[in-house]
Amino acid sequence: MPLAYTVTPKPLVQTSVAPADSTLLSDGTLLLDFGRAAFGTLELPPTAASGRWTVHLGEKLGADGRIDRDPPGSVRYRRIEAAMQPDVRTRLTIPPDPHNTGPGAVLMPCEIGEVYPFRYAEIEHASDVDAAQVHQIRVHYLFDDDASTFSSSDPILNEVWDLCKYTIKATSFAGVYVDGDRERIPYEGDAYINQLCHYCVDSEYDLARYSHEYLLHHPTWPTEWQMHSVLMAWADHLYTGETASLVAFYDLLCAKTLIALAREDGLISTASTACTRAFEESLSLYHSRYIFDHGLRDLVDWPPGSFTQGGQGERDNHEMLPINTVVNAFHYRALVLMGRIARALGKSDDSAKFEALEDRVHGTFNAVLFDPDRGVYVDGEGSEHASLHSNMFALAFGLVPTERLSGVIEYVKSRGMACSVYGAQYLLEALYRHGEADYALDLMTARQDRGWWHMAQSGSTMTMEAWDHKYKNNLDWNHAWGAVPANIIARYVLGVRPLAPGFAKLEIQPQLGGLKMASGKVPTPLGPVTVEAEGASGELQRIDATIPDGAVARLVFPESVSGQRALFLNGKKIVAGIHPLGVCVDVAGPNQVSLSSP
Repeated sequence: MPLAYTVTPKPLVQTSVAPADSTLLSDGTLLLDFGRAAFGTLELPPTAASGRWTVHLGEKLGADGRIDRDPPGSVRYRRIEAAMQPDVRTRLTIPPDPHNTGPGAVLMPCEIGEVYPFRYAEIEHASDVDAAQVHQIRVHYLFDDDASTFSSSDPILNEVWDLCKYTIKATSFAGVYVDGDRERIPYEGDAYINQLCHYCVDSEYDLARYSHEYLLHHPTWPTEWQMHSVLMAWADHLYTGETASLVAFYDLLCAKTLIALAREDGLISTASTACTRAFEESLSLYHSRYIFDHGLRDLVDWPPGSFTQGGQGERDNHEMLPINTVVNAFHYRALVLMGRIARALGKSDDSAKFEALEDRVHGTFNAVLFDPDRGVYVDGEGSEHASLHSNMFALAFGLVPTERLSGVIEYVKSRGMACSVYGAQYLLEALYRHGEADYALDLMTARQDRGWWHMAQSGSTMTMEAWDHKYKNNLDWNHAWGAVPANIIARYVLGVRPLAPGFAKLEIQPQLGGLKMASGKVPTPLGPVTVEAEGASGELQRIDATIPDGAVARLVFPESVSGQRALFLNGKKIVAGIHPLGVCVDVAGPNQVSLSSP
């Protein structure tokens, strides 16, 4: 039976790039630096006679200043022999890698051919080759480089944003979101982060929807990944306003909440007798391209094992129990969003059902999984251990009652970046959603090995799969799930987020933390939103914004400012409305406005 999709992604494009730098080495080898790694191939200039090229491609330089022939983990290096073509340009043919062209991998279109991620190229015996005539052929999805901008008073944050934005463009080479080059397999958790980041750097929505629908047909094994499909479906609707995909896959999305695994009090477990092979097949597991030999398994974060130094993993020693706090936090979030999806489709009875289930899970979660003596969430029913993950996911998904917030927030802040680059998405969301912009900014600009600055300092021009080789010894240098700041900066530092489907209503709530200034352009389906915000002594002072036609923007000032001084809209004093994190004023577009506090 043919697979159902509601969207056809745009074709891939190929961009020819000349070297940014070149060096003729003493042995006659030509070393080329293309400035950034990209998925693609090499195009060589015409020669006078037939012969053979010996070419080396790689992502990393070694200590000797040449391409590293033995890079760590899954950082790429390859030696390729190619026939010289007299009087014509030669496109290097990349031999397929069995590790990323197997049954579960997304294959490159025949008209494009195989690609390889590389920044550097070496051509042996090339003293007579004109370096400017050797081009890197970059393959990527259609991308508007001018759709988004960002700058701030912190040069590290600017570098981090640039790294993450470029990653989203470069890793689109397969025409569907994949997990880098090692496997080239789509995964729901990866794809959700990729989706949010893509929305924030380009006004392109087809690739995200196609990737989401691809994963509905070809799901992967983590329990939380099933529920990520509901998050992806809601994000698609919220950013675009379209409902066709929700209608087409509604029943499957309902199943992806995993309500079939719920016990009487609402909490779920994959250890339930209801988690049968038939149930897993109802989620589309074990399809013809399913490459895993097992069913659902709880993930939490990157697990302990041989991939990490000392086998510690990235779970902050989370205790894995049948009733898992992180899994049930995702279950709660999936129920909340499924209720919104049902409401968007006019399914009022279903909406009421999901809202009742969400209320039940909220109550049970807080009764069973919270330790009142310590004021933190433990890792599961019967656990005495509290991980960063159990608390940051509860905080990010709105599970923490007001009277418990301060204790949970302080515990989350006490753990630092004790999670993977994937977990960082939810850690930063949890912090910004509760007004902890200073600490969140510190994490994004940290000058240590568990941060994005370290990725760039290591020599990678795309975000890494893990913070460092010592934390995951098979990491790659081209993983979009590491590009979290691309969406966090747009959605929380600049503060541009949709409040109604298709951006009919949006929020502009800059959270500068310690920044003196931040400005940028954020794409939306209605046109770009531009924001320039200024702060002093850790307090927001001014928001200048451009609002597109067809949108109503809610501009938000923090309570620390609004409670003390008057607010002015375009120079006129205003009375502002109440907002959970301050006060607000609604302004219709098209409009250019300035909201300030003298």
